[in-house]
Amino acid sequence: MAKKEHVSETPATQMLKRHGVAFTEHPYDYVEHGGTGESARQLGLDEHTVVKTLVMQDQDAKPLIVLMHGDCKVSTKNLARQIGAKSVEPCKPEVANRHSGYLVGGTSPFGTRRAMPVYIEDTILQLPRIAINGGRRGYLVQIDPQVCVQLLDARPVHCALAE
Repeated sequence: MAKKEHVSETPATQMLKRHGVAFTEHPYDYVEHGGTGESARQLGLDEHTVVKTLVMQDQDAKPLIVLMHGDCKVSTKNLARQIGAKSVEPCKPEVANRHSGYLVGGTSPFGTRRAMPVYIEDTILQLPRIAINGGRRGYLVQIDPQVCVQLLDARPVHCALAE
């Protein structure tokens, strides 16, 4: 059963509020390595509409964020080709935490410690609503996916692979 208690603000929710973005809060019981499958199951959501925030880096160790469907993984080869990088790889958790200011498992693309380019799987933008991390483990917010383009200047890419 999803939790109902109030969740304290995070840098992500502060940014959404500051920009007048309508969102709904969806706390759940965080499970280590449970991923989007676990949050989708607890909240009764389709995992395809739960969006992961992945902190990656290019060949020069420059960080970037990829927003991907929960039931897909990123083709780093396709992503690198589309963004003009030689290579892209996931950051180690401690490096991702440093770049984003969030703990892995609670990373939101909103309100990150450092500004990073954001890439969004293009099919996410066709969904009416998405659930994305609200800046804390066990906490998703539902928003219109266009908010990612409006607030983060997220660039559409096509790099999803079925999990």
